[in-house]
Amino acid sequence: MKSRKTRNFIITVSCLAAATALAFLFFYFVPNNGSNIALIYILALIIIVRFTDGYLPGVFSSVIAVICVNFLFTYPYFALNFTLAGYPITFLEMLAVTLFTSTMTTNMKEQAKLIAERDKLLSEAEKEKMRANLLRAVSHDLRTPLTGIIGASSSYLENDASLTHEEKNAIVTHIQEDANWLLNMVENLLSVTRIYNQSTKVKKTDESVEEVVSAAMLRLKKRIPDAQVSASVPDDLLIIPMDAILIEQVLLNLLENAIIHSQSEKPILCYVEDDGQTVTFHVKDYGIGIAEDRLHDIFDGTPYIGSSESDSNKGMGIGLSICKTIIMAHDGRIGVRNHEHGAEFYFSLPIE
Repeated sequence: MKSRKTRNFIITVSCLAAATALAFLFFYFVPNNGSNIALIYILALIIIVRFTDGYLPGVFSSVIAVICVNFLFTYPYFALNFTLAGYPITFLEMLAVTLFTSTMTTNMKEQAKLIAERDKLLSEAEKEKMRANLLRAVSHDLRTPLTGIIGASSSYLENDASLTHEEKNAIVTHIQEDANWLLNMVENLLSVTRIYNQSTKVKKTDESVEEVVSAAMLRLKKRIPDAQVSASVPDDLLIIPMDAILIEQVLLNLLENAIIHSQSEKPILCYVEDDGQTVTFHVKDYGIGIAEDRLHDIFDGTPYIGSSESDSNKGMGIGLSICKTIIMAHDGRIGVRNHEHGAEFYFSLPIE
């Protein structure tokens, strides 16, 4: 409160002093022109009520301004003369302008404050919803792989003597696949933690789109060596602000989902489009597509049990929910649509 009063005082005194100095300069070059000098003070009053809080600074300034016009710039100079013709009208006009401007400005500030508070509440509600969805998705997506690892390892230990070499390799391979899936999920959760620690915003730097796509492809090949993906980017060098690691994670999630859930042997198509305002990344598969009842909430982290064994073991919920969180933190948008021969995920990032 004290700092606000001090700020109001400094702004009021500074504006009145600047208006008085400008009025003296104007009076020196154009003497006997009190109406224009009054306009200078009215401009100062408008600035004061705009950048101060409450009505007091404006009312105080209007009184001081009228006295200055009378005392400094109206004959007889350096003397107060309240009997001058039109003086009460001038005072009332300046006071009315000040009160009107103060009222409008105060109302606008209150409305802006209410809007900011509402936006903050909506943002917090969205974050809480996202956390709840992530928790549900984590509880679903982690349970089955962990159960598989525990079951496979128990079978290996209990039946070691009776298992053939091929059976042992199959069990260890199954454990490795589930462990890699869990590692990927932990990386996703760490990505979201980075965003939440930065108040739902990310630190962007100018990055090459081609390098980000290439890095995502390299990470995909390490995880799924047999993955068939056809990637293409525009010939022109595209540099846009982003968190490269997080965008790589989004691309990796979308590509892995397309490979695992599309049930297609055709290559996945990953391409980038530039419309001058945004850069859009596409991941297009030629498989079974997305169920129509899932299109509207697929990014909400809702656990989903698919029709295949891989769907049951490794749902799409958490990965897509994290993709949405990352893209929203970049002020972008993400979506999905079915096409004639499969599904297409896409997300757009602003160029500036």
